[in-house]
Amino acid sequence: MCPIMDKIRNFCIIAHIDHGKSTLADRMLELTGTVDVRQMENQVLDDMELEKERGITIKSHAIQMQHKGYTLNLIDTPGHVDFSYEVSRSIAACEGAVLVVDATQGVQAQTISNLYMAIEHDLEIIPVLNKCDMDNAMPERVEDEIVDLLGCKREEILRCSAKTGEGVSEILDAIIERIPAPVGDPNAPLQCLVFDSVFNSFRGIIAYFKVVNGTMHSGDKVRFVNTGKEYDADEIGILKLDMSPRKSISAGNVGYIISGIKTSTEVKVGDTITHVARPCDKAIDGFEEAKPMVFAGVYPIESEDYEDLRASLEKLQLNDASLTFQPESSMALGFGFRCGFLGLLHMEIVQERLDREFDMDVITTVPNVSYNVYTKDGGMVEVHNPAGMPDLTEIDRIEEPYIRASVITTADYIGPIMTLCLGKRGELVKQEYISGNRMELLFDMPLGEIVIDFYDKLKSISKGYASFDWHMNGFRPSNLVKLDILLNGEQVDALSTLTHRDNAVDFGRRMCEKLKELLPRQQFDIAIQAAIGAKIIARETVKQVRKDVLAKCYGGDVSRKRKLLEKQKRGKKRMKQIGNVEVPQKAFLAVLKLD
Repeated sequence: MCPIMDKIRNFCIIAHIDHGKSTLADRMLELTGTVDVRQMENQVLDDMELEKERGITIKSHAIQMQHKGYTLNLIDTPGHVDFSYEVSRSIAACEGAVLVVDATQGVQAQTISNLYMAIEHDLEIIPVLNKCDMDNAMPERVEDEIVDLLGCKREEILRCSAKTGEGVSEILDAIIERIPAPVGDPNAPLQCLVFDSVFNSFRGIIAYFKVVNGTMHSGDKVRFVNTGKEYDADEIGILKLDMSPRKSISAGNVGYIISGIKTSTEVKVGDTITHVARPCDKAIDGFEEAKPMVFAGVYPIESEDYEDLRASLEKLQLNDASLTFQPESSMALGFGFRCGFLGLLHMEIVQERLDREFDMDVITTVPNVSYNVYTKDGGMVEVHNPAGMPDLTEIDRIEEPYIRASVITTADYIGPIMTLCLGKRGELVKQEYISGNRMELLFDMPLGEIVIDFYDKLKSISKGYASFDWHMNGFRPSNLVKLDILLNGEQVDALSTLTHRDNAVDFGRRMCEKLKELLPRQQFDIAIQAAIGAKIIARETVKQVRKDVLAKCYGGDVSRKRKLLEKQKRGKKRMKQIGNVEVPQKAFLAVLKLD
């Protein structure tokens, strides 16, 4: 039995990290009796151990609640900037959004970026002030910020405390009253939007969807429009805390489909599902392929673990279709994979999951971004790895990706933040006051400059008060060079980086100094050099461990001493020819922390 469309409300909760989104969802589930008291735990929708630990949502989730005769579908969204495409698809499946703002912190960068996305999709916004019970809450001041941001009336803003549950039933009532019912025709050709997918080791890939038009019945033959694949709908149903099978799901409702799909790449977030027999005219707008932004080499520490690493990455990809990887080899590290990630947080999470879920010890090389290299014969190559750069003589120009970055901070930290962003080749686009002494700064910056340590530095110079958000802003020509690190004349490809010509000498010098500290001393001198092409721009030497060969030679002629020293010199020379320099894992990590 499908609920009548007037009685359905589809909504999402948007908030900055740590503003209490998952806690508010917990209280709603408790209040509507969706989750049994015995099943209740903190962050009940965040089922990954990592999500609970870090207090962030990594995967979107959906759950259906009943309240006062209405069906409420909560489509949870990830909070971090790396997952903004998933957020946009979750928002597209809703008619309204609950905007949660922390009363102790006020409006932050991600609140604004996700809010603009919701407004673009014409969602009804319900502003909510959370953590009002805390001693350091500033409800009046934060309400002023929300009024400035949304242009809403003060009385439309609801106050609550997600921790104690105070004010949550008023939010549920407001969802029913203010958010419009979904529109759609249950008798039209089937048209469903896929907003998420999960992998189940017994049942294959399970796709979560919202029915925009038409009705899907169990056993129907369906087609995924953008991939062109056809399947039987073996089981369909709605999402409670566990999956609850149904015979049919009609327009306006949210559900899941199981059809024995084994490969994650066949289900893409944002795809459209339709009937094979009676297809819809066009797919739902807004579909994009998930595009990795940051690339890094991932290598097993023991070379015999290569196949295990491949299997682990394949299993991870089933749960996370935005992770891409392809085999590559390195002179220094042997065989491994070049992986593409949505951003730095995504890369950290994948590393952490490899360690926890698959017990894999890996070395990760310096992360870098994707560059467009135009050759003199008119061709264009996408370069994800400095080793893949064409020869300097063949390159016409290199274009690098730029982002539009938004930093929200108090006026006290404007100076240091400006210095940091301009030092990273940023250009100030505009600055404006949001309210009181809080400002928003907009910069255009190269993505390559922020992938290493930008976020850490921003947090430390602003004492944690600055919030940061960004989106892609096209490619621009740039004067980039490939910086190589040589040890005893041998190039270490894992330490090669692409950097701007103006920063290259300084960066090369700092890398050589850092490596000099980290490399263990050998029986011979180790020359550490930084080079651009054939030109050496910096050099350091790790001095050899010396043995006093003259200790046993007391008295006598000077030629005896010279003979012993000559013998030692020949031995050192031979050792240098056959000796190889092991680069410790710390050295690869140190490049990320160059300061």
